[in-house]
Amino acid sequence: MHEIIWHGRGGQGVVVAAHMLGEAAYLEGFKGVTATPTFGPERRGAPVAASTRISREPIRTFSQIDEADITVVLDETLLGVVDVLGRQKKGGLVIINSTHPPEALPVGGEYDLAVVDAAAIALKNHLVREGAPVVNTPMLGAFAKASGLVSLENIERALKAKLSREQVDRNFTAVLGAYEKTILRRRT
Repeated sequence: MHEIIWHGRGGQGVVVAAHMLGEAAYLEGFKGVTATPTFGPERRGAPVAASTRISREPIRTFSQIDEADITVVLDETLLGVVDVLGRQKKGGLVIINSTHPPEALPVGGEYDLAVVDAAAIALKNHLVREGAPVVNTPMLGAFAKASGLVSLENIERALKAKLSREQVDRNFTAVLGAYEKTILRRRT
């Protein structure tokens, strides 16, 4: 089983990304898929989280994830606000939306680290809500490249199941852009 925790801010589409990944994983052939928001005092801009579990076998666990195999961070400013690595397994994968290279981020060498400037990709593809870039779909592209768990084809199929045709085109172009620009640093 692969356990993924998504960290972002209210309005960035953290819950939608968790669900889209679940859909793509199901299309990929995973038999067990769950996607769950973490409830709290969510409001636009406040830290929020969601989780996705994917497994080749049916999932019988529905509790909160204690330690993630993969952590996805949609807003790098959360690194100084939320202990995003506190529930990350050593040796796991951390994927961060950042303008900084991997070596400039405060993530120790005990994790694989993937970095992509999803905000720039979202802006380039006109994925903006209330003036802010919407980075959830570009982060799906970074996830696909860094983890190898889901294909671009199935991410596109998941987008088609949830979005209008116009939205699919822009979002999938952003997924492709993030996939191509993701930098992966393996742990030392």
